[in-house]
Amino acid sequence: MYDEYVQCAFQHNARKLQQHNAIQRKLQALLTRKVAMSTPSTPHWFTGSEYTHKVAQAIAQYGPIARTTLAQMLGLSQGALSRITSDLIYANVIEEMTESSQHDSKLPADYAPQENSRKRGRPQTALRLRAEERSFIGLNIHGSDVSITATDALCRPLAQCVTEHLESLEPADAVHHIADLVKRYCSTLDTAPVSMGISFGGHAKDDRYVTFAPFLHWDGIVDLAGIVEEESGLPCAIFNDLDSLLLHEGWFGAGVGLPRFAVITIGSGVGYSLSENGSPIDYPDKSYGLIGHIPVDPDGPRCYAGHIGCTQCLTNDSLAEEYSMMIGRQATFDEFAADALAGSAQAKQLVNKVCFRLGALIAVMANFAMPEHVIVSGESSFLANLNKESIRNGINWYRPSQASKVNFQILDFYWSDWAEAAAARAIVRYIG
Repeated sequence: MYDEYVQCAFQHNARKLQQHNAIQRKLQALLTRKVAMSTPSTPHWFTGSEYTHKVAQAIAQYGPIARTTLAQMLGLSQGALSRITSDLIYANVIEEMTESSQHDSKLPADYAPQENSRKRGRPQTALRLRAEERSFIGLNIHGSDVSITATDALCRPLAQCVTEHLESLEPADAVHHIADLVKRYCSTLDTAPVSMGISFGGHAKDDRYVTFAPFLHWDGIVDLAGIVEEESGLPCAIFNDLDSLLLHEGWFGAGVGLPRFAVITIGSGVGYSLSENGSPIDYPDKSYGLIGHIPVDPDGPRCYAGHIGCTQCLTNDSLAEEYSMMIGRQATFDEFAADALAGSAQAKQLVNKVCFRLGALIAVMANFAMPEHVIVSGESSFLANLNKESIRNGINWYRPSQASKVNFQILDFYWSDWAEAAAARAIVRYIG
């Protein structure tokens, strides 16, 4: 009887030990997977010193560019630059062009090329990025839609941008839909992309996890990059959409050559970001909508948080509500926009207010952050083109009279541009 009891006890303990070991193995597997997924796996085009990456970046931004100009711009000797460019040529990252075709208009605004007094030697050539050697995917999530595109290494589109509607915004459903779209889109391309960037309105941690997505109404942490990467097989990283647009403009668009510029967006929300020397200024809380409630109109409408005339009055929902009050019936933002473009008197009156408020916001940003240039974008930025004089009046109202003029530029808006901006983030990571 005793032997039977001992044997049963032994078997029971053995089963417990097996279960414990199984649980430990599962936990270890999950931990290993989590560690692996928490480290961004986006690849790099080449390895090299800090200046090797700076040279590649400058060629991407300003090329085709002559060696002498490049050396002057980066403060490198001709010998050091020659060694770096030789390595990049050998790695098929850049190439020489038979004739110099330097674009002076793309050089930094504060840069003045020095004349080369030595006229001897081989004819001057220009260096360009071998952009066609690599392709990238960019995907932007906006509202309940996603737009996807493919670009080369200079962020030039290689295929038509495709937009699809997310039938469900539940995190699991939306992420699987996005992963499936990536697989389907990549299957239509001639060459396989090397990596992809995904942008959205909200906060991303470690370029991997969505921790705040107010327009998607996601609650909690979603491993967006990890799931898309696992299902599509394509290295992936995620970014805030406004920072992505800012970086795109600094590397490939209207901000090339500007030491410091800002981007303001108006549409479903209102956003702001600042670039210094081609890169977004980093701040851990900036993607939480810090600009969302800055006062711009003491006579403006009250927002959902109780503020009077804050920047929420530039958003689509607020404008629809304000226009409805003006015309005495319920109206949508699209109705207001159509009436504004058609020249309706009441709609024009609201447009004037919108542009003045936008000017006030630009002035506040210019007074505090002191950018040399302000870029306006977003799905409602077309309204700013309807009355630029009111924008200037708004700037002047909140700007000291002796202060320098604030230069602003209104971009044409397309969702494909925001998808390209997501690809730009992958490109910048790839160049390093």
